[in-house]
Amino acid sequence: MSEVAIEVKNLCIDYRPLKNISIVKTLFHKKDDKEKAFRAVKNVSFEVEKGEILGIVGKNGSGKSTMLRALAGIFRPDEGSIDLKGNSISLLSIGVGFNNEMSGRENIIISGMLLGFSKEQIEERMDSIIEFAEIGEFIDMPVKTYSSGMYSKLAFAITANLETDIILVDEVLSVGDERFKKKSLNKMKELILDKNRTVVIVSHDLNTLKDLCDKILWIHEGEIREYGKPQEILERYREFMR
Repeated sequence: MSEVAIEVKNLCIDYRPLKNISIVKTLFHKKDDKEKAFRAVKNVSFEVEKGEILGIVGKNGSGKSTMLRALAGIFRPDEGSIDLKGNSISLLSIGVGFNNEMSGRENIIISGMLLGFSKEQIEERMDSIIEFAEIGEFIDMPVKTYSSGMYSKLAFAITANLETDIILVDEVLSVGDERFKKKSLNKMKELILDKNRTVVIVSHDLNTLKDLCDKILWIHEGEIREYGKPQEILERYREFMR
């Protein structure tokens, strides 16, 4: 029997406009009226087996990245549950996880420690991370000076060299020039050859998803539209998006 690495049951996540939030309600933990909340993820349930690669597709605003951030623990479910079965997890996403005032090198150490690695373990991998990131002297400059491409290169390099049980990837396999894209894709393939590692990828690059994934989850307006084999679902999704 296959071992489940991620179990999501009846997941719902709401967004509430800031204009509807008052200091009094925040202090006394009073939630705003339900009708004022926007439900970004609606009653989503699925499982990902250990060693499986799940691709998530959907048009912009469908709830893909929101759900990925919930898996990473950044967003808390309003309803339902997420069970990672005790696995360590890392999120690879533009704009998530770095302190913009600190240098790239300092962020490597902080990111690694947040993932559960000791400073010594991080230092052992430091040269490999910096070499993979290809950002040169910027490694010792504040992250706020980075382009989005440099930011993503460093984030990918950290995740690729500080390996966790579960890797969540949000749209970063398409960042950088063609050479770096190819290098990132090859590194991802290398990581997922280890059948003990579970990967969830959000991407608009359907060819990459078809190449890498065991299953595809199609999210539409916060709900599961289809879930199953990549070739069949990606063909229908491609037609839908035309």
